[in-house]
Parts: sequence; C-alpha cells; structure tokens
Amino acid sequence: MKNINFNKLIPLLIAILFLSVSNANAQRIKDLASIQGVRTNQLVGYGLVVGLPGTGETSPFTDQSFLTMLRNFGISMPEGVSPKVKNVAAVAIHAELKAFAKPGQTIDITVSSVGSSKSLRGGTLLRTFLKGLDGNIYAVAQGSLMVSGFSAEGADGSKVIQNTPTVGRIPNGAIVEREVASSFALGDYITFNLHHSDFSTAKRFAQAINNVLGEGVAMPLDATSIRVNAPRDVSQRVSYLAVLEEFEVIPATAAAKIIVNSRTGTIVVGQQVRLMPAAITHGSLTVTIAEAPVISQPNALANGETVVAGQSIVDVTQDDSRMFTFTPGTTLDELVRAVNLIGASPSDLMAILEALKQAGALHGELIVI
Repeated sequence: MKNINFNKLIPLLIAILFLSVSNANAQRIKDLASIQGVRTNQLVGYGLVVGLPGTGETSPFTDQSFLTMLRNFGISMPEGVSPKVKNVAAVAIHAELKAFAKPGQTIDITVSSVGSSKSLRGGTLLRTFLKGLDGNIYAVAQGSLMVSGFSAEGADGSKVIQNTPTVGRIPNGAIVEREVASSFALGDYITFNLHHSDFSTAKRFAQAINNVLGEGVAMPLDATSIRVNAPRDVSQRVSYLAVLEEFEVIPATAAAKIIVNSRTGTIVVGQQVRLMPAAITHGSLTVTIAEAPVISQPNALANGETVVAGQSIVDVTQDDSRMFTFTPGTTLDELVRAVNLIGASPSDLMAILEALKQAGALHGELIVI
C-alpha cells in the first residue's frame, strides 16, 4: 500500500474539490458507484392483523396462528373448537434494514395479506419478529396500518375495489433490535462497485482519483470494482469518503443497444446505434372486422318471434408501399425521422428492426424484454 498522510490529505482534497470545474457530462462518484459492504438487508416476518371490520378470514393457518397467540397469553380454548373470527387476518411483513442502522432506530414496514382477507383497512398489526437471511431477529414490528385502497361489496355480489386494500404500510412501524456487522472499517482500502459495469468507466474512475492522490492509490479490479486505499482510523475514513464521493467522473459511452418491450410496444434506441447501407420497404395491411346486429321483426298477424341475427363486415385496406435507403453511418436522429415518415406503428417498427438485425445492417444489440 502506498504511504499517504491522510491527516494532511483531506484538507487538500476539500480545496481541490471546490476549485474543480464541473463537466456537463460528469457524474459524482456517489452517483456512479456504491461502497462494497455498505448495503441494505431484507427482513421478513409473519404475523396477525386484528381489529378488521369483518374483512378478515377464517383459513386454517389463520386459526392456528390465532390459537397460538392466545396460548402465549395463557388462554386455552376447548379441544377441537375453532375461533372462527372475521376480524383477524394472517399477513406477511417485509422491510429493508438500511446500512449502519442502530438498535432503537425505526424503519418503515409493508404488510400484505397472505390469505383470503378482503381488506386490511382499519387493522392493527400485533407484535411481529422480523428476521434476516441468517434467521436472527433484527427488528420488532407493531402498529396501525395505513391502507390507501378500499373495497365495497353489495348483497347481490357487486363489488367495487380501488387500489389494493390488502396491502398497507406502517411508517416507522418496526424498531431495530440488532445491528448488522459491516466490513466498512476493516482493512487498508475500500472497494467501489459501479452500478453499471463498464471497463472504460472503471478505468476513468481510477484515473480521476489517481490524478489527485497519486498513481497507485486507486486500481480497477474488473469492469465493476475499483479498489482505493483508505485510512484505518474510522473518523478519518468517513471524512475521506465524504470528499472522495464528490469527485466527478465522465462515464464511458454506453454500448449500442435497442430495447424493445413487446408487451407495451415501447422501443428505446441508444445513441450509438448505427445503420449500414440498407433499403426498407414497408406496406401497411389493415383488416377491420365489425359486427352489425340485424333485427328481424315478424308480421303483426303472424305468430313469429323477434330474432336478432349477426352480420359481419370485413374491410381490408393496403397502403402504398414506400422504400427508404440508408447510407453508411446513419445516426439515431435519421433513423427515427425515416421511421416516422413511413408511419410505422410500434409493432411494425419491431419487425423492421429485427429484419435489419438479421440482415447485418444494424450495428447494435437488439434486446427484447
């Protein structure tokens, strides 16, 4: 490790940071990457929501959970008797435990029905343990639910539902009971992980730090990780990172990609997409089928019945075909302009892009999601 006097270095970094000129395309290190070991942890639990206005459930696992809760309070029911309560619902609780969360702090939780409960509106979550991946309890949840959705049902079976009445939240609904161990203060270096892996960006990331601190302080490990020397003293490390994460890096240009969502018809074309010489012809075939009911009314003197018959009208139209020629290196703007000229719908455009890719005339990765 290169010897660095961090006590003298941090004031110098602050001065350089204020004197540096921002680039329009540059991004801060804190926006480009996260610190390895500094992460959130998912918690999950199972519990009961009580106090529901008749919108609960009577499923076997809800009854079993309710009886277990009563036994914990020293109340026993006769053997074989089911409580059959309609104001209780079994729920799953999940939350995210932020990095460096300390015992006594609170976190938000989300409560979701796991049975046939119609709504959790007006309910209260009883004490529930939230566990991590290792099986340990890291938080305890309890409180009144906030449910934005609602449902109403009439006697004839008609129903009105708005939003999702079976999911609610409790702001600050869980108290942290255990701290998650972190590797943040361990070792002589810290590792940054890019949000989007790219070899060029990783190289520029390391260069931006080495240009100020000296060669060898930062080293790219791969397309995602950059290792940076850091002080061992925790307070110095915090101050060091507070300045370091404000450094600006110009990310590398993204790879040429075209993202196609076949379900919604959304198409996103990257800036680096190029076309080789090609000619495209496009003809739009439209088939319209309409159903027109025809009512047959019998004569008043005849003993007939009124009959409703269906009549189908099929209309087929073929627009004029047009051909467009693209020269080498056609840009994104020219591609979009040409596609708009032929009036292609999203589905037509998907077929055109796929045909161009198969013909080898499209320089870019075509991704269908």
